[in-house]
Order: sequence, then structure tokens, then C-alpha cells
Amino acid sequence: MAPAQERERRTLDRYTLHGVIAAGGMASVHFGRLVGAHGFARTVAIKRLHPQFARDPEFSSMLLDEARLAVRIRHPNVVTTLDSVQADDELFVVMEYIAGESLSSLLREAGRRGAQVPQPVGSAIIAGALAGLHAAHEATDEEGAALQIVHRDVSPQNILVGEDGIARVLDFGIARAAVRSQVSRVGQLKGKLSYMAPEQLRGAPLTRRADIYAASVVLWEVLTGRRLFTGECDAEIFGRILEGVVQPPSVYGDVPKALDDVVLRGLDRDPSRRYATALEMAAALEEALPPASPRAVGAWVEATAGTLLEARAKSLAAIETSQRSAAPAPPPPRPAAVDDAPPRDVEARLAQPSGGRGRAMRTSVTVPTMTRTVEDMARPVASALATPVAAAAPPRLASAQLVRASTLALGASALVLAVALGRSCSVRPEPDAPQAERAGAGESSPLAVAPAPGLAALASSAAAPAVSGAAPVAPATSAPAASASAAVAPSSTAAAPKPVAPATAQERAAAPARTARPRARCVPPYYVDASGIRRIKRECL
Repeated sequence: MAPAQERERRTLDRYTLHGVIAAGGMASVHFGRLVGAHGFARTVAIKRLHPQFARDPEFSSMLLDEARLAVRIRHPNVVTTLDSVQADDELFVVMEYIAGESLSSLLREAGRRGAQVPQPVGSAIIAGALAGLHAAHEATDEEGAALQIVHRDVSPQNILVGEDGIARVLDFGIARAAVRSQVSRVGQLKGKLSYMAPEQLRGAPLTRRADIYAASVVLWEVLTGRRLFTGECDAEIFGRILEGVVQPPSVYGDVPKALDDVVLRGLDRDPSRRYATALEMAAALEEALPPASPRAVGAWVEATAGTLLEARAKSLAAIETSQRSAAPAPPPPRPAAVDDAPPRDVEARLAQPSGGRGRAMRTSVTVPTMTRTVEDMARPVASALATPVAAAAPPRLASAQLVRASTLALGASALVLAVALGRSCSVRPEPDAPQAERAGAGESSPLAVAPAPGLAALASSAAAPAVSGAAPVAPATSAPAASASAAVAPSSTAAAPKPVAPATAQERAAAPARTARPRARCVPPYYVDASGIRRIKRECL
């Protein structure tokens, strides 16, 4: 391979075009690389026309027809066509890359060493090629109609034997098909003369049996190690083909008689006496000469063309290395975005049944729990179609201040209510001692009644702020403490007590000591009996 060809590199859409693998009379095949995202890459073979044919509409149409036909053939013994690319008014056909050598190159290397192809290996190669040809002959279009493909150029140059031991047919560039846009002109011959069927030379309509004839010529040359039709010029070769005199392969080597029959039937001048299908001939060949395994064929390929395969592998490794070194470095990771905006709340409102009281459920990350609870109590009923809404920061701050003010106002109101209840309790007439003792002991009396739910709830809600907001009050057990409590909480609505004459010293000494009235019992003004019912204390009425 020339150094200039190794340095050649061109970008074609998702592919990169590199050095030449092989060249023919009309086109050349290059190394190619399919480049995908995230470092994905795959080696392919890219076929392009020679420069003198690249911009010729007729040759471009032939290459495009080849791609359209080959993509309809799906078989392990046919080189797969992957894609077609148009770049700078030039057409490129992308195919799978097969590590191996053409049969013509293998025959040449074997002849240079004075060796022949082992008969089982030759049987495996030709049987595989016949299987691929049968797949082409049976190919259909998208609607299931037969394409009637005839390769017309079956030869050792167009049979590729891979290192995996599989023979594959390639190059459908001049294949005839029912849907082909490019049609051969009258009197124009396409293909290699030495492998053309007699009816092809006469210009008669071609069928798949023309490909069977060409495959039989290749089989004869593999078994004998020599060319079947030769001559000083094309006219001499032309005459020998039309004459149809063919010696059996056993004349030039140790070939079984059954194998002679297979070859000679495939080379019959009359197409009707040949095998009807390529698959039928492949079965007859395998029966006459059992083929070698793919592993044995691959080993023979490496032993015969090891130097060529090693040189191509080095070229491919250099291409892959250069592509990895030329690949751009991945972009640095983007830094995490910093959101300087104040935190926002997301409200989730639950739909409530019609007629019921809706309760808005709120999740906040900026408002304390007490503030959020009071705000929820003051929030209106949620709509049944309410959706999560992101609240803006400034209205949220104003709402929080309003809620705090409302909380303080409610606490002050509760404190005032508690003081008023204490005043009303302080001016009530003191009950008799037995009744007071029974009331203090929690016993029920005929006058005790259960408070209304609203009053009980109001008293319970007002008790907490009053107690938390004022200093703790100790139980009144002495007379000075009781008088001080009465002085702090006078009542403006109770009747004034009757004036009492001051007692003499003897009367004060003789009178029994009176216990101070425990006015602190009116906060709260109720008690809970044994049944769990809240009852108003008589001394607080």
C-alpha cells in the first residue's frame, strides 16, 4: 500500500475515509470508520468509483443500483451493504468490513508456493458462494415481488474468504435485476470474459443458471489450480467458451469421479441441463466432497495469506490509533447552577367534597410550625380544582408578618378573657363549707351542668396563652394572699359588700379562724368528673 494512500483521510457525514484495501477496473474499496456518539466507532469498507467515473451519471447509477440490490440480500454468505453517502457530487457505498482475502489472492499465493487448495477447503468455499448466490436469486423487494437478480460477474475476485472461514459473495455492481434503473446497451458485455456463460456471449436473456455456470468455472480452477479458458486474445477465449469443450478436473489431479460429474454438469453449454438452482448444486457438491469446517478454512486462509493479513491488520490498527488520538477531549462537566433567589414554597391543596370544610395542607421551609398552623386555620376553603402553586418571595414575607401579628393578638385576647373570668369568680358569695369541700373534692352536685362545646373549647384555648404569658400563680393558702388576689382583680359589676362593724379584741380572739378562699381554683373555672365530663365549679358561677 502506498504511503500516500495510507495518509488519505476524508470525512463523509458520519464516516471517515482512509486508505485503499483493494481496487478494480471501475471502483476501489477503502478502509472506513463509522464514528458515533460517546466514543463509538466501527470499522467499515467504503466503495467509491475511480475519479474518471465518479461524475459519470451512468457509472454513478450502476453503483447506486448495486447498493439498492445488495441491501435486499440478507445472508451470511453475502457481504452486507450498510449505507450510501453522497458527498461533493460523489457517491459512496458503505459495506461491512471482513478481515480476509479474495479467492483470487489466495489462489495466487498458493500457486506461488507450488501448493493447491485442499479439496475439502475448496468444497466449503464454493458451497458457501453458491449459498450466497441462491440468496441473491431469491431476493424480493419490500412488497414481496421477486427481484430476479443475476450477478453476472461471479469470479474469484468477487468471492471473499474471511479469517472466520466463511466465503462471501460481493460486488453486485453489474448485476441484472427487474428493477434496475441502469440497463446494458445491446451488444454490450459486462463481466469477466473467462467466466461468462455461452448464452451471455451470444446476447441471449440471462437467468440464474448463468451464475451457476460461472461458479462451476471457479470450482474447476480451485480443484486443478489452473485457468479453464485462456488464450492469446479475447477472441480466442470467446471461441473456446462457445465451443464448450471442457476436460474434467480429474485429468489434472486426483479428483473423485463424483466431483467430476458435479463440475461438468454445471459447465454444460445448454442452460436447461445445468442445475436448476445454486442451492441444488451446493448440495450435490457437499455430497460428492464433504466440506471442511469453517475453523479449518480459516486456518488455511491464515497459513496461505498470513503476510497480507498481518500487513492489513497493522494498517487498520494505525488508522484506529490515529482516530483515537485525534478525537476531541470530552467537554468539562458544567458547574452546578447556584440559585440566588429566595426559597419558594410549594402548596399542595387537597380537593374536599362539596359541602364539607376544606383544609389546605401546606409544606413550608421558611415559616415556623406555629405560624404555619395559625395561617392554615385562617386560610379560606381550598378549591376542588386547586393545583400546586409556587408562591413568590415578597408576598410570602408580608403574609408571615401578618400571621405573627395575628398570633400575638389572639394571645392577648385569651389573656384578657382569662383575667375577666378571674374577676367574675372573685366576687361570688363563698359557699358553705360542706358544699365547698364537696366541690373541691370533684363530687357532682345537682346544680352542676356540662358546659357547651363552644365555651369549653374557648376556655381551653384561652387558658394556654394566659398561663404562658403571665407569671405562675401559687395556690392561695393564707389570708394575706387571698386579700392580695382580691385587690388585684376587682369586679365592677358585682354588688358592694355590706359594712361590718369592727370587732372587739375579745370577739376576734373568741371567733374561730376562717380559711382563706382559694380563688385560684377558678382558673380554669371547671373540673372533670369521673365520667370525663367538664363541669363548672359552683364557686366560680
